[in-house]
Amino acid sequence: MTTTDPQAAGVSEKQARQVAEAAREAEWRKPSFGKELFLGKFRLDLIDPWPSAPDSPDADDFLAKLQVYARDGLDGDQIERDARIPDEVFHELARLGAFGMKIDKEYGGLGLSNLHYCKALTLLGSVNAATAALLSAHQSIGVPQPLKLFGSAVQKKAFLPRLAAGEVSAFLLTEPDVGSDPARLGTIAEPVDGGFRLNGVKLWATNGTLATLLVVMARVPEKGITAFVVEGDSEGITVERRNAFLGLRGLENSVTRFHDVFVPEGNVIGGLGKGLRIALTTLNTGRLSLPAMCVGAGKRSLAIAREWSAERVQWGRQVGTHEAVAKKIAFIAATTYAMESMLDLCCLIADDARNDIRIEAALVKLFASEMAWQIADELIQIRGGRGYETAESLRARGERATESEQILRDLRINRIFEGSTEIMHLLIAREAVDAHLAVAGDIIDPDAALTRKARAGARAGKFYARWLPTLAVGRGQNPVEYGEYGPLASHLRYVERASRRLARSTFYAMSRWQGKLERKQGFLGRIVDIGAELFAMSAACVRANASPNAPERELADLFCRQSRLRADALFAALWDNTDRLDTKAAQRVMAGRYAFLEEGVVHPTSDAAWVTPWQPGPATVADVRRRITPDQ
Repeated sequence: MTTTDPQAAGVSEKQARQVAEAAREAEWRKPSFGKELFLGKFRLDLIDPWPSAPDSPDADDFLAKLQVYARDGLDGDQIERDARIPDEVFHELARLGAFGMKIDKEYGGLGLSNLHYCKALTLLGSVNAATAALLSAHQSIGVPQPLKLFGSAVQKKAFLPRLAAGEVSAFLLTEPDVGSDPARLGTIAEPVDGGFRLNGVKLWATNGTLATLLVVMARVPEKGITAFVVEGDSEGITVERRNAFLGLRGLENSVTRFHDVFVPEGNVIGGLGKGLRIALTTLNTGRLSLPAMCVGAGKRSLAIAREWSAERVQWGRQVGTHEAVAKKIAFIAATTYAMESMLDLCCLIADDARNDIRIEAALVKLFASEMAWQIADELIQIRGGRGYETAESLRARGERATESEQILRDLRINRIFEGSTEIMHLLIAREAVDAHLAVAGDIIDPDAALTRKARAGARAGKFYARWLPTLAVGRGQNPVEYGEYGPLASHLRYVERASRRLARSTFYAMSRWQGKLERKQGFLGRIVDIGAELFAMSAACVRANASPNAPERELADLFCRQSRLRADALFAALWDNTDRLDTKAAQRVMAGRYAFLEEGVVHPTSDAAWVTPWQPGPATVADVRRRITPDQ
């Protein structure tokens, strides 16, 4: 029996790339600091002066009330212990308006700015990351955001008031055999009288057991991947199981089956075949929610590290005064400052709508998810055995219940959520080389005719004749440039020089590997990581320079010194690495050449599939959906 749509089966690598390429937003209607940075143009004027925060007494009042509830009413320990967010938490969050933070006031929401929304997630995440993830999945990628950007007036009026009042939404794209390669999507929406008949299985639907409204991505034959709003209690929907994970124990994540589910024609979002573009556009700002929780984890980690390192004495000294520990504390403090600077900057420029932030949002998601994980790892090392011990166990022994190991577990998913680090590298790299492909794409396209290649060659010659000379010299070589930044000026001169070096490296790689560059994922990943470090340094310096507080300038200087060492190492590794050998070794591993190395241990015996194929038809297991009891 077939398990997927024939259109999705046997999709070639080229076809998969074409689907992804068709979904990306190709035009740049607004300036982008990140885009220019990868082209060797350090457009500091796009982020300096530091954008002013929107004045919103309503938002300030909401955040104050939310802080009181998070401190006095939200029991993170209970959620961790029970692996369940209590119904009462849903009721109180609804009363506060937390389910409508990003929904406009005309539909019953709070209409918060991106900045205030992320501050709320940072606040909640510091008490319980699963609760923050619930609200993030509901609003950043669930029904509210796609409807806000692409929904019709009728759809907004029908669905947004319900969601603002406390109903939960979820986003369903991933399938058992489809992750970052949506070209192989197997869920089908077959046109029928008055709408569509939906069949398929979705995996890892965050909020899936709770959601009463769903955004479902499905393939409409001959039209392409389309986004639908689906009522969560529609006939034919079965929540087959709730998934359990390493962290975020309170998160409700499901396997959801659709069997002949009728979806009205009016529930199509944005038009047929527009689903992937809607998803990617939604994520431009939706990705900011994950760094918000990373910032919260960084702040919490810093407080634990500071208090513990000042209290704990070893070898006659506070452990924080020993250089080995001091370096870890310094890393946590400086990196948390940089993460918050990047996030706040992205939120502010998203709120004023002057700049295109697709690259910046992707960079802060990538940077924060990677660095927060390192922060949590260093925190556990600072705490020693107590870092590995659970808060509940510490409390039972009469010690302060500190959730270091939980922070580590909860953070780990952020390197996978909403675009894994590896996929983020490729997505950002695609934007970084966009200007090159725009003028030289046909040169490296094996399917391009000779006439197209000739025209592309002419265009490329003109483009590079103008562009390459701009990469030779710049303001960063003048020792007095950026003097208004005082001690931070040297770091901005470094960023300007490094930006041009980054662009030269990308050009050289294009010339050397041409169409094969897309397979040089190690190289592309380092290019993107350098860009992330440069963006982080820029954000930290601009923020610190705008602040009257000397401690901020100290933290920005510290971060930049650490960041420059990482960037220099990445530059060196662009050309001095083991990428080719690693690829060959991996192929040998997969072929079984080194299977002898696996001997001497016990491997569980199992013939279960690594990826279970789904079978069409009705559910054969009980429905495990959860519905929140009405507030009394």
